[in-house]
Amino acid sequence: MSTPRAVPVSLAEIARLAGVGRAAVSNWRRRHPSFPARIAGTDVNPQFSLTDIENWLRENKKLKKSAEREWLWPRFEALGGRDETGAAIAEVGWRLAGRGATEESAHPKESAYPKEAADLIERAVDLGRREGGPETFAFLLRRWLDVHVRQIATTPEPLAALMADIATRVAAVDGGLTAMDPACGTGHLLMAAAEVAQEKGGGAPSLLGGDRDPVLAALAEARLNLAEQEPRTEPASIDVRAGDSLRDDPFADVPANIALCNPPFNERDWGYEELATDARWSHGLPPRTEPELAWVQHCLAGLRPGGAAVLLLPPAVAARKAGRRIRGSLLRTGQLKAVVALPPGCAAPHSVSLHLWVLRAPVAGEEPPVGGHLLVADGVSRFPRDPGREWAPDWAAIGDFLREAVGGTDPAEGSAYVRRVPVIELLDDEVDLTPGRHITPSPEDSAPRLAASWREFKDLAVKVTKSARLLAALELASATQDTPTATTVAELARAGALTLRGGQQPPETAVRTGTPSAEDIPLLTVPDLLSGGAPRGHLAADDPAVREAVIAEPGDIVVVGVARAFSAWVHEGAPTALGAQLHAVRVQPEQLDAWFLAGSLRAPANVRQAGTHATSSSRIDVRRLQVRQVPLREQRRYGEAFRELATFEQLARRTAELGADLVHDLGDELAAGRLAGGA
Repeated sequence: MSTPRAVPVSLAEIARLAGVGRAAVSNWRRRHPSFPARIAGTDVNPQFSLTDIENWLRENKKLKKSAEREWLWPRFEALGGRDETGAAIAEVGWRLAGRGATEESAHPKESAYPKEAADLIERAVDLGRREGGPETFAFLLRRWLDVHVRQIATTPEPLAALMADIATRVAAVDGGLTAMDPACGTGHLLMAAAEVAQEKGGGAPSLLGGDRDPVLAALAEARLNLAEQEPRTEPASIDVRAGDSLRDDPFADVPANIALCNPPFNERDWGYEELATDARWSHGLPPRTEPELAWVQHCLAGLRPGGAAVLLLPPAVAARKAGRRIRGSLLRTGQLKAVVALPPGCAAPHSVSLHLWVLRAPVAGEEPPVGGHLLVADGVSRFPRDPGREWAPDWAAIGDFLREAVGGTDPAEGSAYVRRVPVIELLDDEVDLTPGRHITPSPEDSAPRLAASWREFKDLAVKVTKSARLLAALELASATQDTPTATTVAELARAGALTLRGGQQPPETAVRTGTPSAEDIPLLTVPDLLSGGAPRGHLAADDPAVREAVIAEPGDIVVVGVARAFSAWVHEGAPTALGAQLHAVRVQPEQLDAWFLAGSLRAPANVRQAGTHATSSSRIDVRRLQVRQVPLREQRRYGEAFRELATFEQLARRTAELGADLVHDLGDELAAGRLAGGA
């Protein structure tokens, strides 16, 4: 019999643990009377005791495809919240590394763990010693980060490696490398620094990390120490502290060769009042609204002469009015060497083009450069995204681009996307350092792009003309003719002609961003529709949240329930989960035509009929939306017209977007005097 503290697992989780599909688990449950009874949930979405399931699978010889570490995660997740689980995983890594806790360590004492957690930690450590400590810890850490992806920002490993590589190329390093990350999180950047130091030789590195979140600091410390178990010529020196690096810098007296940082974004409570007279602000006190510039100066202050810092920053830092004085000082002193605009999707938030700032501390006696330059590199233009296709960073190409642009002491300007801008040009009223403002694509780059755009535009023009001809040929009857009786969505649902399901927002921990896998399910929300229409989040196919989600299948009608984004269309893509205020309508094809219903529902008059009030934030009562009652044959005739109208709308929208791009690009070319021939 299950105990009250039984760890619950769903059918999807059982399938993952057993290494089979969910249908197989449902089949076991139906065919085997001995299959454990549910302990929670409903008949549709049951939950079972993990211990009961494990015993049943073992007794029925169905454990052969299961990795033992998969069985650990549900038990870790059941320990409690984010901090309890994270601290227990850190303890596993710490013990696998064979290190003891010290007074200065970020690692908590063993006595801090209750018996249930201690027993689970012991089991995980035993498994790690049998199957590989680094692999076991990495698995647990990855699962923990996946669950808390919205609360914890991490630097992707390829980007972390590039940042470390660039910093070591720019810095003057004599002897062993000392790397610092004052907001280290779970240690991605420090791990990259250690790997770069090993590749380049020069002695054992010293790794200095700090984070105000004690759980993240403990995980980083355990991770770095565990990595040192691998054979190395000399082990690294590791010092990770839990604390606020801006308010109380634990490494103020330990200068570093390189500083790598992915600081917290847009945090107003960073210590503005307490630190107003701090000596680190050699370029000026950062305004309250510019915490990122506080991190920039903190990293610079922690460098040895000739040391380099690379920070990952939001693009607004390069242009916000409040920070222009500090940006100007960084330029005049020559300490800001380069600003690189990364293509969107390289790191969270994935919809934004983040910037890399490369800085170098002056050597003693070194005078500020006269007639200096700032190197700017535009990775956004170099790696354009096709709105109609999935995009993932090509890290090999991005790495080559970054190393060529800013990896040396005298970068070449052979690329059309890299420019050395005279500092005097930047010291105006704005001091805008955004790379795209200072780089004009060369004719060699723009000509092929313009040619491809014109080809697409001509193809669109043909399709728009054909669609317009079909729509213009439609004969509209006189408005005086009798209008058939109208009914509502609610009445059609009661009659069984359709089903209406309202979407809902999944738990925050279930929504993932970045590049989805082939099995993941896109999540469409109202904010997505307002910012372009494409889903920005997705759900893992095996996530329990998928069971509760409303999935729009091909042929379903999606209806938006807010006036400012109101629309209705027949869904034709992959199955998509719907967020709050989105509704899925599935028709009975022998009673209703989907295209007729979608076209009727989105009529502007329906918004006035079903809206709750007259503002743009008005909600639409989808059940009150109206549709004419006409025979199915007549519905299909109208449905074909509505389908053609939807096609025309898509073509017209894309034609307008592409036309605007062509006007913009061709205008740049003409203004630059690139019209061939002459008077």
